[in-house]
Amino acid sequence: MFSKILQGPKKNWLVFGLACLILASNIVLAEGGSSTGLEADKSSSADRDYTTGEIISESMFGDVYSDPSKWQELSYGNFFTKGWDKPWQSPPTGGGGAPRQGWLNAYEGVFYRLSLGVFGWQHHEDNTDSYSGNLVTFTPINSRFEVKTEIPAASNSEETNFGDFRIQARFLLSESRDFTQTFNIEFRTPTGSPVNGNGVASVIPQYQFWANWWKGLVVRGGVGFDVPYAGDIHEAKARSTFDANFSVGYYMTPHDMTPFGDMVWYVATNYRHAIDNRTHTTSEVIGDETAVTSSANDYLSFSPGFRTHLGMDWYMLGTVELPVSTPKPFEYQVLFSFMKVY
Repeated sequence: MFSKILQGPKKNWLVFGLACLILASNIVLAEGGSSTGLEADKSSSADRDYTTGEIISESMFGDVYSDPSKWQELSYGNFFTKGWDKPWQSPPTGGGGAPRQGWLNAYEGVFYRLSLGVFGWQHHEDNTDSYSGNLVTFTPINSRFEVKTEIPAASNSEETNFGDFRIQARFLLSESRDFTQTFNIEFRTPTGSPVNGNGVASVIPQYQFWANWWKGLVVRGGVGFDVPYAGDIHEAKARSTFDANFSVGYYMTPHDMTPFGDMVWYVATNYRHAIDNRTHTTSEVIGDETAVTSSANDYLSFSPGFRTHLGMDWYMLGTVELPVSTPKPFEYQVLFSFMKVY
C-alpha cells in the first residue's frame, strides 16, 4: 500500500510535508533553546560573582540606574551573608511610587550616589548674621556599605574658617520596596575653630529609616547620639546629646516634569536633648560683674522645605529652619542647595 502512495505526484507532496514538519519542529526547538539561554544569561548576569575591585568600581562609577531588576531586597536576617559581594544598585520607587531622595535637615535612611553643595545663613536675635557652606558626598561601596563625607566652612562676625570635617560609615540594615533602614557611625574631626562652634571631635551613631507605602507620601527619620570626646569642647560649648528626626513630605509631580520634576514639599522636625552637664553654665566677666549664662538642655525646630528636579539629574533644594525652644541659638536659618546625581 505504501509503495502505491509513494508513487506519482502524491509522493512529492508527502515528502514535502514531512520536510516542512521536520523544519518546523527544528525551529520550535531552536527558539525554545534560545529563550532558555537568554534567561540563563540574565540570571547568571544578576547572580554572577564579582571581584572586590568590580564591586567597588561598579558601585562608584557603573550604570546603577537603567536596570532595576539588578536590585535585590535585603533583610536583617541576611545582613552578614547577602549584599556585601554585589555592587550597589539604585532601588526602584517605593510602593506608592515615590523616589528615594534626600531632603535638607532630614535624616536620609537610604543610600545615594551624589554630591551637593549647601549654603546656610543664620540670623540671630542681636541682628547679626553667620554663614556656612558644606560639600557633601555619598559614595556607595557595595549593596550594604557606603561612605558619606562632609567638608564644611563657617563664618561669623569674628572669623571665617573651615569647619569640622566629618566622615560617616553607613550600613544598610534592610531594604524592601516600601521600607529601608540604615545604621550609621559618623566621626567628627576637630579641624575647625571653636569661635565658630567647631574644633570638636565626636562620635555620632544613628539609626535611620525611610518609608513610602501610599502614593507620594514619604515618612523618614531616626534617632542617635552625639558624644564629644576631644578637642575644644568647652570653648565650642559642645555637649553629649540624644538626637531625633521625624520628617514627612509628599511628591507632587513626575520625575520628567522638569524644572519641577519630583517636586516634594516637606516638614522636617529635629529634636536634641543634652545628656551631660558639660558647659551647662558659663561665666563671663563684664566690667566689675560676672555674668552666668546657661546653655539649653533641649532644642526643637521645624524646617519646611522643598526639592525639585531641574533636569539632567540636577536638583535644587531649600528649607527654612525655625527654632521653637528657648533660648534660641538663632532666630531662623535658611539652607539652599544644588545637587548632582551621577
